[in-house]
Amino acid sequence: MQTKTTALALSLMAGSALADGHATNRVDGMRPDAPALAALGDYKVGVQTFSFTNPDQIDIVNTAAEGDIARADRTLDVEIWYPADATTQAGGIYETVTRDGVTPVVLHGQAARDAAPMTGETYPLVILSHGYPGNRFLMSHLGENLASKGYVVASIDHTDSTYSDQAAFGSTLVNRPWDQRFVLDQIAALDGDLGAMTDADNAAVVGYSMGGYGALIYAGAGVTEVSTTYEWGAPQGLLGRNLAGSESHAALNDDRVKAFVAIGPWGKNTGFWDDTGLAGITKPLMLIAGGIDDVSIYDAIREVFTGTVNTTRHLLTFDNANHNAAAPIPAPAESYGISDTLGRSTFDHYSDAVWDNVRMNNITQHFVTAYLDQHLKGADTADFLDLTPNAADGVWDIAEDGTVGADHTYWAGFADRTAVGLRFETLTQGE
Repeated sequence: MQTKTTALALSLMAGSALADGHATNRVDGMRPDAPALAALGDYKVGVQTFSFTNPDQIDIVNTAAEGDIARADRTLDVEIWYPADATTQAGGIYETVTRDGVTPVVLHGQAARDAAPMTGETYPLVILSHGYPGNRFLMSHLGENLASKGYVVASIDHTDSTYSDQAAFGSTLVNRPWDQRFVLDQIAALDGDLGAMTDADNAAVVGYSMGGYGALIYAGAGVTEVSTTYEWGAPQGLLGRNLAGSESHAALNDDRVKAFVAIGPWGKNTGFWDDTGLAGITKPLMLIAGGIDDVSIYDAIREVFTGTVNTTRHLLTFDNANHNAAAPIPAPAESYGISDTLGRSTFDHYSDAVWDNVRMNNITQHFVTAYLDQHLKGADTADFLDLTPNAADGVWDIAEDGTVGADHTYWAGFADRTAVGLRFETLTQGE
């Protein structure tokens, strides 16, 4: 008979084994049941780190409720993944920190540091924008994956919003869409092989949480008047820079950006958009969310989905997932223990209580690939986006010889029995 002591020991051993299994901290995991378009593409992947400085910007952190408005240069570190020369040896590391801002962590992936770019072609640009707090490696799984498929992907460290420099929330509220626009401008101006290979006139923005907030504003959803007055928001009404109908918000309009993806976007839950603001989005939009998101609030994300009436949009839902659905890399082994800085584990910053991170990452890679290939490369991926809304209602009717039967409605790209716990809905302009 197993004693309580033995059971506890086995439990601790299992926990240790789980942590050991993640000790290599890989960001490029691919499960055998991953949907078809999650697979890495044909290109080797290179990565470089850049630092871009936006001079003389409003300094929200050092601006008080009254008095002078502070200004300072705003520097953003950016990780750029890209298709690399065919002779590139795959594999490399990222040295960063965990959610507590101080614990060192080494992540492992496909990308080779400073590898020679694949010249002779141009590739669409994708901007990645993390949450509050976060950093440029939080969605590195998607950065590497898309680069392997012929995209240049730039992931931003948003000043005042990273694990190491988290500061006044108002800075994120005001700066997020402008950071995204500024980085796109800087990459468009790059010299050398990396600049030559990047088609910055054919771009997309993918944002998670506050990155999704910024993406929606960049896409055309100006904020409400009332949101510019929140005491806990930006001081002195400075969020008015993003106000719906304002000249400053109109200046964000960017013909270079062809599509937007907002994962768990924060904002509608706290009154940052109304119907008028959401109607300002006219570019294609994909929303991704956890069905029980209690941070951005799932019902509020659905209101963004139904309220963006002037575009075609999709909503991918992970049933029973919370706010960490889809975007974060698997929790690093270093996040399993108790952080001396925070006094708690940071595991829950990355993980979901129900869904496996690698599984969610693979599904996200699949759908984002289908969506971006359609809007940035003109590929015919409609079969992967025109789906039975509730995956559980799909019928598998494919014979052993591969013959597709008349009753087949299972999700394209998913093997039998693997499209579970998911919903994918589409509304067209005017709906």
